[in-house]
Amino acid sequence: MAADRTIGFVASEAPEAKKALAELKARYGGVPPEKAEIMVVLGGDGFMLETLHRYLDRKVPFYGMHRGSVGFLMNDFNLNGLKERIARAEPIEIHPLEMRARDARGQSHSALAINEVSISRQGRQVAKVKISVDGQVRLPELMADGVLVATPLGSTAYNLSAHGTIVPLGSNLLALTPVSAFRPRRWRGALLPETAQFHFDTLDPERRPVAAVADYTEVRDVLTVDVRQTRDVSFTLLFDPEHNFAERVMKEQFSA
Repeated sequence: MAADRTIGFVASEAPEAKKALAELKARYGGVPPEKAEIMVVLGGDGFMLETLHRYLDRKVPFYGMHRGSVGFLMNDFNLNGLKERIARAEPIEIHPLEMRARDARGQSHSALAINEVSISRQGRQVAKVKISVDGQVRLPELMADGVLVATPLGSTAYNLSAHGTIVPLGSNLLALTPVSAFRPRRWRGALLPETAQFHFDTLDPERRPVAAVADYTEVRDVLTVDVRQTRDVSFTLLFDPEHNFAERVMKEQFSA
């Protein structure tokens, strides 16, 4: 990664992120994000996801530095040697999920998800969902608080909190994970090829309304949801060699 490429800085509202933004701009200058060849993102994982969505059309690499509450996607913060760190950073290309949902009014909605697409109950009663994969019904009825499809990048987020399997980058897999399954109680989810296409039908939607969420985009009262990985969109994240994202994923799988 060339060290002389123009850098744009963006920061979350966290005080430490704002302070880092001022210090980095004073030392390195920088250009507006709309003109940057490399984006330096200051904050936590949530802000990184917001930034990726906001600058979806920029098609530039994103280098994160941890100035937030969670920093799995971020490099360590250091004011020194930023351009040199970017020059030797290792790129990881990721492809998001595409969600297409149809609601009770017959309207269609589409959105992209870098972490996961989740389907969850809107009211007090558990959701009832039929799950099909590649056109074949695999689970005629899941009764649960919800179910989600997670990318490898997102498998350490909501998926992990729901006791889903962590998916290493480069595994070419997606995680299908139930959230507080009531029936079948013993079903713990599945790992599917990244080429898998998921279809979810809401059962009894009037009594058991369901919402679908692709990262930050929520669609309420959904009847059907289709999820697949799209190869038409990609993001590039930059990591310090010593950050070693794959090693962090490995350690997370053996953490207590």
